[in-house]
Order: sequence, then structure tokens, then C-alpha cells
Amino acid sequence: MINHQKISDSKLFHKIKNGEICFGGNQKLKIYGTLKCSSGKRMKRENRVFFSSENEAKQNGFRPCGHCMKTEYQNWKNGLI
Repeated sequence: MINHQKISDSKLFHKIKNGEICFGGNQKLKIYGTLKCSSGKRMKRENRVFFSSENEAKQNGFRPCGHCMKTEYQNWKNGLI
């Protein structure tokens, strides 16, 4: 998990371009989603964290976003995850 405040913008863009970062999350709400999610783009920088995989997000106690990851969210909501 990488906190947005602890990484420079150039390093962040480099990691995204190389596929090292695939998901973003809200540290306060414990929600993760895709990097293209409109909800995720609106969150405050101090709350934003990044993950290399879904498993990493789940291991840190985050749940899927209901906007950009509808199927995964429904599975989580129904207790299948």
C-alpha cells in the first residue's frame, strides 16, 4: 500500500505506467477501486492510497467500490468474498 502523500507525482505516474499500481483506495472509508473511477478521482489526496493488486487491497481490509466494481461489490455485500 502506497500513501499518495508519501510519493512524488513523477514516481506515481511511472509506477502506474509500468503497471506497478493498478488500484486506488480511500484510506478513511476502506474502499478500493480502479484508477479510472470518478468517485476515486474526487477524494482528497491525504485519504488516497494505491495498491498493486486486488489481493493487496483486500489484505489491508478494503472493500470493492460500488461504482466501478459493481460485480465485486455485490459479491462482497452478499458475503461471497
